[in-house]
Amino acid sequence: MVPTSATRLFSGAFGTQPSGTWSAPGRANLIGEHTDYNDGFVLPFAIEHRTRVALGSRDDGVVRVISTFDENPVELPLAQLDEVFPDRRDEIVEWARYPLGVAWALLRRTGATGVSGVDLAFASDVPVGAGLSSSAAIEGATASALNDTWGLGLDPVTLAQVGRTAENEAVGAPTGIMDQMASMLGRTDSAIFLDCRSLDARVIDLGFADAGLDLVVIDTNVTHAHATGGYRERRASCEHGASVLGVSALRDVGIDDLPRAQDLLDDVTFRRVRHIVTENQRVLDTVRTLTEEGAASIGDLLTASHASMRDDFEISTLELDAAVESALGAGAIGARMTGGGFGGAAIALVPHDRVDEVRAAVASVFAASGFRAPTVFTVTPSQGAHRDG
Repeated sequence: MVPTSATRLFSGAFGTQPSGTWSAPGRANLIGEHTDYNDGFVLPFAIEHRTRVALGSRDDGVVRVISTFDENPVELPLAQLDEVFPDRRDEIVEWARYPLGVAWALLRRTGATGVSGVDLAFASDVPVGAGLSSSAAIEGATASALNDTWGLGLDPVTLAQVGRTAENEAVGAPTGIMDQMASMLGRTDSAIFLDCRSLDARVIDLGFADAGLDLVVIDTNVTHAHATGGYRERRASCEHGASVLGVSALRDVGIDDLPRAQDLLDDVTFRRVRHIVTENQRVLDTVRTLTEEGAASIGDLLTASHASMRDDFEISTLELDAAVESALGAGAIGARMTGGGFGGAAIALVPHDRVDEVRAAVASVFAASGFRAPTVFTVTPSQGAHRDG
């Protein structure tokens, strides 16, 4: 249905048929939150929800974008991308900064000249604002389409870096590279164990199906925005903590260093640092546990991650806490909020035969609390970005 939506939008808006379609997935992060921009470790996986783009070339050097959630085309000559990004990015409607920013970042990265203009039409079933990285999906789809169309020959890791540049500079969101790497490198039934400093990535078999487990997403329908507010403040706290501790990034601080950190830092900064340090260790412990014991043994690590984000990093919400607590009460073996925080979604690892109970329990608690009804669904670890047709 979604590929048809992108193609139909393209032909309806531009009066021709596209030359091809590409797609990239959103991602769920099993564990490792806010560690990416601290040069740490993360364990995300691509999900089956995808953003698809239909592309057609044009001969006038213009890039024009349109989407199913905003059918007003936005266009800009390729020659003017450098004039707009990053200093005049606010002149472009926010959603369009993602694909236009990718085009800008690709050309800046490669120095390519003489490339064709393009029309791009986007359709997506990645929930927006749910912490499932709808932004990385649009970046990955755009980067893949333009890389192929312009014959740039860039590998998936470089395309992920281009996506991060677009999000940081063209959009103005100070995110790390985890989302883009997961969207580009995702594998079926697997997670990507990523060292965000070296960008070394290793595929880790999850084995959820063999363990009789489902990964349930509980979208609180409380939207968040990374470009503003608390996300930026948390990143600044981490950078301040690293500076005081004399390291280039919190990746270089270990569990044994926390007593010294507590002596040197104010309480708030220390708790921000403690989350990052302990979360990095939880990622390493989760990878080891998956490899040695299997998926059924990682529940406590997921739940501990949520407690750290709730108490030390303070990025949870009443809705996210309710989602985690009600899922655990209904039989989930572990649960945590996922994504940048301040809204979005929680994930729960649930035995197959308890999924309906978890769904009902979460709905009941949200209704009793007067919260907006959540959207609850399962996700399956899936393939990364690719050409569809």
